[in-house]
Amino acid sequence: MRRKTPTPPSPLPQRHGVDPVRVRLPAEGTWCTVRAHLVERLSGAGAGVVDGMFDAGRIIGADGRPVAADAPFVPGMYVWFHRDLPDEVPVPFPVRVVHRDEHIVVADKPHFLATTPRGGHVAETALARLRRELDLPELTAAHRLDRLTAGLVLFTVRPEERGAYQTLFRDRRIRKEYEAVAPYDPALALPRTVRSRIVKERGVLTAREVPGEPNAVSRVELVEHGERPGGLARYRLAPATGQTHQLRVHMSTLGVPILGDPLYPEVTAPVPVGDFRRPLQLLARSLEFTDPVTGAERRFRSGRVLAAWASYDRWAAGGYDGPSDGQ
Repeated sequence: MRRKTPTPPSPLPQRHGVDPVRVRLPAEGTWCTVRAHLVERLSGAGAGVVDGMFDAGRIIGADGRPVAADAPFVPGMYVWFHRDLPDEVPVPFPVRVVHRDEHIVVADKPHFLATTPRGGHVAETALARLRRELDLPELTAAHRLDRLTAGLVLFTVRPEERGAYQTLFRDRRIRKEYEAVAPYDPALALPRTVRSRIVKERGVLTAREVPGEPNAVSRVELVEHGERPGGLARYRLAPATGQTHQLRVHMSTLGVPILGDPLYPEVTAPVPVGDFRRPLQLLARSLEFTDPVTGAERRFRSGRVLAAWASYDRWAAGGYDGPSDGQ
C-alpha cells in the first residue's frame, strides 16, 4: 500500500489570525514553471498580481525561501503565500466565550460575523478574532453557522482532536436547538417535524426544495405568542440534519419566514456594507453532546436575546442591539 506523504508545515506564520494559502502543484501538467501554473490557477487575480507576488518574494517554498518566478514546475511541490486582505467593515459586536478548556472553545457568535474566512470576510470572522484575542493560533472550527445567524459555535484547540469533534456533527451525535422570531399563524399546527429534500447550487444565493428522498429534517415548536407588536411568535427549532439554510427554508415553507431573512421567501435588495440593522432573528441557542475526548457530558446555552422579541419597535425602526443585549 502506498504511504501518503505528510504535508510539510507552513513556513509562514498567520497574519491577523488568518492562515496563509497553501497550494500543492498537481501530479501532472504541461506547465514549465511554478509561475505558469499559478497564473492559470489564480486566474481571477490576474497575471500582474501573481507577478507582483513573485517580485516581492511572497511566494514561499517548504524551505522557507521565496520561490523564483522561473522556478521549474515540480509535481507535488507545495508553495504558500498570504492573500491580500479585503477591506472589511468591522462588525461592532463581540464574540463571547461561553467555555474554554484545553480541548475546546465554545463561542457565542453575533449576527453579521462569518464563522470562518471565506470570500470577502477574512480577518473579520469569529475564527480569526478568537485566534487573535485568545492567542490560540491553532484554533479551528468544528462546524459553521451562517454569517447572519447568531449563537453557539464549537471550536477545537488541538488540530489532532478536530476530527473527533467534527464527527459529532457528521454522525448527528450532537443535539442542537435554535430559536427564531417569525409571524404567528394560528392555523399552523405545531409541533411538527418537517422533512424535505434541499439542494443548494454553487453560485446561487438561495437553497430550494426539490422532489426526492428527504435530506433535511427539522422539528418546529411554538414557544409563545400573544399580544405582541407585529403579530409575532417565538419558535424552538431542532434540526436533525445540517443542510445549508435548512431552518430558514423550512420556516418559509410553513408560511412563517424568519423575521429579517433577506433570502426567504424572496430575495431582497442587498443592504449597504456596514448596515447592521434588523439582524436575522435566528439564534443557535444550545449545544449538547458527549465529549469525544474527555467523555464528559457537555451542555452550553447562548445568553443572547433576539432583538425583535425583546423590543420589536426598536428592531423594526432599524436600531441594532449592542453587546449588552445580544442583538
